[in-house]
Amino acid sequence: MNGRSLLLNVAVRYLMPLLLIFSVFLLLRGHNEVGGGFVGGLVAAAAFMLYAIAHSPAEVHDLLPVSPRTLFTLGLFMALLSGLLPVFGNQPFQTGLWLPEPLPVLGKVGTPFLFDTGVYLLVIGVILHILLTLAED
Repeated sequence: MNGRSLLLNVAVRYLMPLLLIFSVFLLLRGHNEVGGGFVGGLVAAAAFMLYAIAHSPAEVHDLLPVSPRTLFTLGLFMALLSGLLPVFGNQPFQTGLWLPEPLPVLGKVGTPFLFDTGVYLLVIGVILHILLTLAED
């Protein structure tokens, strides 16, 4: 078993999906209530780091569909885009724009949700990039 804790491996197997679902819940309710992209991103990054502790940082890289650097680049682009969309419609930077009809599960969706999603990806990417780099050293 190469010195790894069996109890930690089993716990992570059950905790990681729950933490990721909870992080998405925080993201989805954040543009209307307490929560949001930052807190949801921290919970998601904590789930991946828990996996890294139980297994290895290299296995987290294998688990992720894209690199942490790509995640934070995409998140930064989404957050910037959410602020620039109103400018293209001759409105001030970061003016809230919403779709006319609410979407099922999500409710009213607009640029604040796009911003929160960008922050979510940015936080996950930055935290994972920093902590995985430290863990690999």
